[in-house]
Amino acid sequence: MLIGASRYAHLESLPAVANNLTALAQELSGPRSWGLGDGRCIVVAEPVSAPQVLDAVESAAAMATDTLLVYYAGHGLQTEDGDLYLSVSGSVPQRSDTGLQYDHLRKMLLRSRAERHVVILDCCFSGKALGVMSASDGLVEHAEIEGSYVLAASPGYRQALAPPGDTYTAFTGELLSVLAAGIPGGSALLDLDAVYGHVRRVLTAKGRPAPQKRGGNTAGQLVFCRNRSYQEVPTRGGSEVGQSPSGRTWPDPTQLRTATGFINALNQVRITSGLGHKGISEHSGGQIAPGTVSSLLNKKTLPVRWKSTHVFLSACGVPVDQIVGWKEVWERLRAEQRVGTAIESQQEEVLQPTAAARPTIWGRLSRRAKRDGDG
Repeated sequence: MLIGASRYAHLESLPAVANNLTALAQELSGPRSWGLGDGRCIVVAEPVSAPQVLDAVESAAAMATDTLLVYYAGHGLQTEDGDLYLSVSGSVPQRSDTGLQYDHLRKMLLRSRAERHVVILDCCFSGKALGVMSASDGLVEHAEIEGSYVLAASPGYRQALAPPGDTYTAFTGELLSVLAAGIPGGSALLDLDAVYGHVRRVLTAKGRPAPQKRGGNTAGQLVFCRNRSYQEVPTRGGSEVGQSPSGRTWPDPTQLRTATGFINALNQVRITSGLGHKGISEHSGGQIAPGTVSSLLNKKTLPVRWKSTHVFLSACGVPVDQIVGWKEVWERLRAEQRVGTAIESQQEEVLQPTAAARPTIWGRLSRRAKRDGDG
């Protein structure tokens, strides 16, 4: 969902915003990016009222089941209480009733069935939205997997920048650069935190407003785009370790040494697959439920049974030969776990003698009487 207002009746025009929408729609719909189609990239250009925007967001929220991304570019304004509201073509400064209050947009997202929410705000005072989405906020708790992620073009006290004569606004221009050219030296797949870190460094170096971000759970690890600057490192076999024919590079299980490492690696597999809990369930043909996926990825100990892990890896797209390696590591860790448990049990038996070995009160009295008698 891409929303932008560039022409206003009572505010300065922002020609770059119109260019933002066109370029982002092209990049996100392209085959080398998100490959969106079938009306899944919705553009709302030059909205005239808040209800028009909310109606469009509501339609997108009803459609999205995995990830819902909402982008807004335009004038960001403040209410009398200092809250953020987003402008539309007829917005009037200091009249929040003429714009879209960000809190209303947030509540609309709460009703979405999407597992993850990504909000990108390219407007003045956009950092104020970060205070609305706290760790205990319903929007974070509502998300089933990674949670919610807000990326703001500027701090809550500062205006964003749309340099006169530039094709795009400062923030979205760098975001488009990442989508089109990637990040040199970055990984094959760029997650939200990697994109944020790069854009922030570039803008700070140019003396422009530094973007802000806030995410719930592991939202920052959500893959945002492929890295077009990525260069594979060949090995003796001519391909990267863990790389499948599809070009995805999966975690190497042979490096795992602990149960925690095993669970963390499973989470990386899910991130690499680009699938949500529901998507994995669907790819498994219903062999593993979304709740089981969630339970597996949030374990603190090694999975007791192999079957769920095997189905999970298969549904994510991990090649069969690599799944064999995962099972070998799981069996090794399980064996080490059983040995450790046995040793702990033996130590407890030594430190805590059985009742039969403990002297009873009658035994202690008998020995004392004997000593007295001998004396």
